[in-house]
Amino acid sequence: MRAVEITKAGGPEVLKLCERAMPEAGHADVVIKVAYAGVNRPDALQRAGLYAPPPNASDLPGLEAAGEIVAIGAGVSEWTVGDQVCALLPGGGYAEFVATPAAHCLPVPDGMGLKEAACLPETYFTVFSNVFQRGGLKAGERFLVHGGSSGIGTTAIQLGKLFGARVFTTAGSEAKCAACLSLGAERAINYREEDFVEILRAEGGADLILDMVGGNYLPRNVNALADDGRLVQIAFLQRPKVELNFAQLMMRRLTITGSTLRPQSDLAKARIAQALFGQVWPLLNAGRLGPVMDSTFDLADAADAHVRMESSGHIGKIVLNVGAS
Repeated sequence: MRAVEITKAGGPEVLKLCERAMPEAGHADVVIKVAYAGVNRPDALQRAGLYAPPPNASDLPGLEAAGEIVAIGAGVSEWTVGDQVCALLPGGGYAEFVATPAAHCLPVPDGMGLKEAACLPETYFTVFSNVFQRGGLKAGERFLVHGGSSGIGTTAIQLGKLFGARVFTTAGSEAKCAACLSLGAERAINYREEDFVEILRAEGGADLILDMVGGNYLPRNVNALADDGRLVQIAFLQRPKVELNFAQLMMRRLTITGSTLRPQSDLAKARIAQALFGQVWPLLNAGRLGPVMDSTFDLADAADAHVRMESSGHIGKIVLNVGAS
C-alpha cells in the first residue's frame, strides 16, 4: 500500500511517500480502506520528534480517518465488512489501509461525506472527554475556548453552545473571530488587540477554560477564572513550564487538570466512543453541528498539508485525500 512516512525528525519536508505492507486485523481490530485522513497538531509533533507513538502503534502519522471496513479480527461483532466508519487511530492514518480497535470506530453520521467524517474522531474524542467528562461543563456556565478557529476550537464552540454554555473564544484575526461568532460564540476576542483576562473578569470570570497554548497563558488563565473555576490543558504551543502562584488556587478553589488522548488505554478510548455515540452522534445525525473544513491535500502532498497547518492560517480542519475517487 502507499503511505507517508516520517523519514527523520524535522520539518514538513521529511514526510515522504513510501510503500508499506498492508496491516492485518488483530484480535478486536478492524482494517479500514482509508478514503480521507485528518491532519492534526500531534502529527506535526510526531514528525518533529517530540511525540513518540505508544508501544505497538504504527510509526506512520495519522490519528483519525474515514473509509470502508475491509477486514475484521476475531472477537469483533459490531461491524461487518463494507461498513463505512470514521475511527480514532493509534497511528497509521497517512496510508491506504489502517488497523484500529473496532471499539474506536463510529458510524459516518447521516448525510455526511467521508471527507467530513474523517475530521471527527481525534477532535470530538478530545473535546468531549476534556470539556464535558474532565472539565464538567454545565449549561449556563462561562466557557473560554482558546484557539477558537482550530479544529479543536471550532468543535468546542459548537458543542459548548449546543449544551447550553455561554461561549467565549480567542483567535488571531478578524476573519477567524467572525468564523467563531458564526459557530455560536457569544464573544470572539482578537488576542492581538484585546486582553482576554480583562474581558472574562468583567463577565464574572470563566467557569471553564480549554487551553492548548500554555506558556504565559497559564497564569493569565488562572487570573481569568471565576472562583471554583477549572482550567483544562490539552497541548502546549508555547512552553510547558512556567512560574505559577498556587496560593490563588487554594484561596479561590481553582482546579487545573489536563490530558492527552493518544497514550490512554484502548478501554478508556472505547468508553469515550460510547459516550460520543450516545450524546453527540444524535446531534451530528440531525445536522446540528459538524466539522468546519479548511482544505484538502492529496496523500502525496502531506508535507504541504503540514505547512498549511503550521502556518496557523487555517480555519477548521485539514484533510488528506488518501483513496477517495
